[in-house]
Amino acid sequence: MNTSKKISLATIEAAAKKHADNRDALKQIVQALNDQIAAIKRVALPDIKRAVARAAESEHQLRADIAAAPDLFVQPRTVIFHGLKCGYEKGKLKLVCPDPDQACDLIRKHFPDLAETLIVTKLSPNKKALAELGPKDLKRLGLSLEDPGDQIVIRAVDSDVDKIVTALLADAAADN
Repeated sequence: MNTSKKISLATIEAAAKKHADNRDALKQIVQALNDQIAAIKRVALPDIKRAVARAAESEHQLRADIAAAPDLFVQPRTVIFHGLKCGYEKGKLKLVCPDPDQACDLIRKHFPDLAETLIVTKLSPNKKALAELGPKDLKRLGLSLEDPGDQIVIRAVDSDVDKIVTALLADAAADN
């Protein structure tokens, strides 16, 4: 910055105009890019929707085939075909809390030092923290872990594009 010359409001106004013009030019370029992306999406969207529908249907059929033949997935419980892991896997345990108020009271009684951690502010049991307790402690609190049993698994084992496809298929399944 040159401090030897005196800066006037006119100089600052001229610099502000130049900067505003440069920002406007940048905004126009970014807007043009966004418009092009939107146009490309509009063109591709019908094909994507059709492909999602076909993939959702084939996943539904594959899931039905796996469900109809659980004996094929005893050992090993999963197999990989064409980059897809198929079969059964253990589902995630789900903490069952039939009476949150009673659970909070029992947490305060049995775990007073941990009450702040195990109980969230809105006075409901902190399921994430409670899941760390053993079955005996959960029983003392009137809680239990629910085992969802075996669940069918169909999962791509390769690329990032597969993550996008999986998300699209999950959305399509949710819509059905």
